[in-house]
Amino acid sequence: MKGKKIIVGVTGGIAAYKAVELVRLLVKEGTETKVAMTAHATRFIAPLTFEALSGNKVVYDMWGSETSPMAHITWGQEADLVIIVPATADFIAKMAHGIGDDFLSTLIIAATSKMLVCPSMNNRMFLNPAVQENLRLLRERGYEIMDPVEGELACRSEGPGRLPEPEDILEEARSLLSRKDLTDLRILVTAGATVEYLDPVRYMTNRSSGKMGYALARAAMLRGADVILVSGPTHLNPPKKVTMRHVKTAEEMREAVLEHRKECQIIIKAAAVLDYRPRHKAEHKIKKGDDLQNLDLVLNPDILSELGRTRGEGRSLLVGFAAETEDLLSNAKEKLQRKNLDMIIANDVSREDAGFETDTNAVKILYRDGRVEELPLMTKQEVADHVLDRIKGQWEAAA
Repeated sequence: MKGKKIIVGVTGGIAAYKAVELVRLLVKEGTETKVAMTAHATRFIAPLTFEALSGNKVVYDMWGSETSPMAHITWGQEADLVIIVPATADFIAKMAHGIGDDFLSTLIIAATSKMLVCPSMNNRMFLNPAVQENLRLLRERGYEIMDPVEGELACRSEGPGRLPEPEDILEEARSLLSRKDLTDLRILVTAGATVEYLDPVRYMTNRSSGKMGYALARAAMLRGADVILVSGPTHLNPPKKVTMRHVKTAEEMREAVLEHRKECQIIIKAAAVLDYRPRHKAEHKIKKGDDLQNLDLVLNPDILSELGRTRGEGRSLLVGFAAETEDLLSNAKEKLQRKNLDMIIANDVSREDAGFETDTNAVKILYRDGRVEELPLMTKQEVADHVLDRIKGQWEAAA
């Protein structure tokens, strides 16, 4: 998103206040954001608010001193994306029928950029056949329409019509602006920790937060891949447009992975699966004082080894993760060879700025041919994109 040129078009609906937060988020992402408003929109939010957040003059009057004579043409042709938020029934009708009677509507007619339209209005207005027909026309012309959310509306009605949250609109914008270089691939990602129950109350687990796996699933989705995410318990919100499989135990994760493996060309095993489980789960809570010092443990299935051992002859990639606290490279190399992987991502989880529960990571990528590539400390989302770049390169090289 950094450096992208985005126009936020604000029309006259009560949800205009959410556009303020959207502009803040876009600027935080490093975009060059400009705001154009209809006259009615200025009744809800003062232009000065958007000017302070965007650092740019807001245009709301075709004839005002704040705009140049050709701005209504150049803005939409120089931008990467125009977001109409909120899009009222009136403005949607103007867009559908080519009416340009102010700066924003004229900008839309002249624009050559991608277009994201976020309708927001009373539920009866939204469901009106005329509005639905206008939205259909816009979809046919290639406009991206982000459907409103159902719920309680400002008019105290219930139904579809609420503007999606700014974070969700931002994610849709990210998707529209991301390079779609993985569109022909189905990728399975595992994430998070597994749990193994001692009794109905207690369980064994580890510190994995799932952040790295979720970042990989999200990045692959944004780049156009069809993604299946098999996740142990986490506190993370699932990425949009990803097929989710929630599991708890190692055996449940194994079943989910094996169920989907044949339909996926690439499998990325980022989950931290427990190596052991109790031989028996107690039927009732084990009381204090009962003997828990000598647990009878048995090995869990090694999912990654099973995948590597049973690989077919077809073109596929198998990527593992190695979370280590010592001998990082030697342990990762041994794991890559023993489990028959194409790549392994190794990281030192004893570091405070990398590994479990952090938002940053510093990893080494090891390849089957012996190459080792070291990435500097960066956010897990950035790591995810770098890893996917390497996976894409390996996939193309194997073609």
